[in-house]
Parts: sequence; structure tokens; C-alpha cells
Amino acid sequence: MIKNIIFDFGDIFINLDKQAPLLEMAKFGFTELTPELDTIFKKYEMGLMESDEFINRLQAIFTNATKDQIKDAWNSIILDFPEDRLTFIEKLKNDNQYRLFLLSNTNDLHIDKVKESMGLERFNRFKNCFEVFYLSQEMYMRKPNADIYEFVLSENELNANETFFLDDTKENTDAASKLGIHCWNLQVGKEDVLETLSHL
Repeated sequence: MIKNIIFDFGDIFINLDKQAPLLEMAKFGFTELTPELDTIFKKYEMGLMESDEFINRLQAIFTNATKDQIKDAWNSIILDFPEDRLTFIEKLKNDNQYRLFLLSNTNDLHIDKVKESMGLERFNRFKNCFEVFYLSQEMYMRKPNADIYEFVLSENELNANETFFLDDTKENTDAASKLGIHCWNLQVGKEDVLETLSHL
């Protein structure tokens, strides 16, 4: 019996354009995700790098880009947050049938952009729906590494077989499944978080 639900954030609640930063960065020289860039992105998501250092590291690679251009390109991934999804999670919280958690790979610049695009009032309405609002950069961990799931289970005394996790990235749900967590790898554009209860 499912007692706990762990939700991803991007492309589950807030819509993302995952290609936009790559297209924007292509304007100042990005051609492919090099090992160096991959390391920088992952370190930033794990809170192992401050935003200023992150932008400076990218500017050292893309020397013809301004700091604002880099920041705008990075944040171009963030789109809208549909109201029906906010209403859905608020109702789920008010029904009080499940313990609700958020677990997101993100970073400080994206969260600042989310607050700006949603508005603080809506952002706080959303955040308040969850018992804990886990962001990778505050945890110094990231999905799909097993330690992040083990931490959430252990810190909240959750049984994996009573826990349901939904994420749009298969790598993330595969990793959680190995720990005995029930998972739904949501197909963006074909499925919606509003259908969650039918997957439990």
C-alpha cells in the first residue's frame, strides 16, 4: 500500500524546454556537452559551486559571452507552471492521504528564475504542499545516485515498498526502482502529473 509520494519538479509540475539552453549557448560557441561542461553542470546541481563561480567558469569557456547572456541562456529552460497542476497538488495535500515530498535536481539560478516566473505567492503555495522540499544543490547530492534516494527514505523513515516516485527521466526512476521504490517514468507530452493517482 502506497503511503508516500515523491515528486520530481521540472517537466512534472513546471514545464521545461530542455533544448533551449543548448540553442541559446550555441549562439556563443556551444557545440556539444564536453566532459568539462558536464562536470561543471553536475557540480553546480550538487551545490559544490556558487552561482558566480558557475557563470565565471562558463565565461572562461565561452569568452565572447557576457555574464548576463550566460545566465539568460541557462535560465531559458524554465517555462510556465500550469494552474491545474498547482490545484492538483494542493488538493492532494488537503486530502491528507499521502506524505508528499519533492525531490529535484536543480540549482540556485533556476530556482530564482522559477520564483520570478511563478511569483513568490504561487511558489510558496506549491512549496507548502510538501512535507520536505528537497533540492539537489542544498543536499550536495543528485539523482540518479542511490545516496539521494537512500537519504530521503532514511531521514523520513519511509519504507521503499510504501513509496511511489515519479520523474520524467528514466535513469532516475530506474535507480529508485533498484531500491524497491515504486516508480512512474512519466512521458512528457503524453502523460501528466494530474494522472498520478491512477498509477498508484
